[in-house]
Amino acid sequence: MRGLLIIMSRIGNEPIKLPENVKYTEVDNHVTVTGPKGLMELELNKNIRVKHEDKALIVSRKTDGKVDKSLHGTFRQLINNMVLGVSEGFSKELEIIGVGYQAKAQGKRLHLQLGFSHDIYFDLPDGIQVDANRTVIKISGIDKQLVGAVAAKVRSFRPPEPYKGKGVRYKGEHVRSKQGKTVGAK
Repeated sequence: MRGLLIIMSRIGNEPIKLPENVKYTEVDNHVTVTGPKGLMELELNKNIRVKHEDKALIVSRKTDGKVDKSLHGTFRQLINNMVLGVSEGFSKELEIIGVGYQAKAQGKRLHLQLGFSHDIYFDLPDGIQVDANRTVIKISGIDKQLVGAVAAKVRSFRPPEPYKGKGVRYKGEHVRSKQGKTVGAK
């Protein structure tokens, strides 16, 4: 292997493709991405640079320091998520499993009945839309981080328990079930 140069691919070096209907602007390290679904803003680190060329964005760093290397890939992915969010959007689906467990969307509020002595009313943050069909909840928006945080919060109200599997889970999530107690014979 002596003399062989191995070049590893890095997330930060990949260009970000800009769709036709998305506009990118940068003023004094303040990035704005506008698309058909909305507008998102981000404050860049002073050592990260973004070049706009040929319907693509190329993210680079000023130095090869440890901190700058770690921020390079992070900011590239944040900008990529902004472009995807304003053009396509993000969504997460949750399933509700359990007798009598259900959800209803009421404007900017989610009404959950999860087997407690009281109903749960969850006010949705700005930029999040929810569609609830009794046992299926679809959370969508342009900010990937906010969509994931809201889905995690809704799941935390009644996470799936390991014995019967009742609760709120992500669609397609596998919950390992436990056997439970057995009666020993003499």
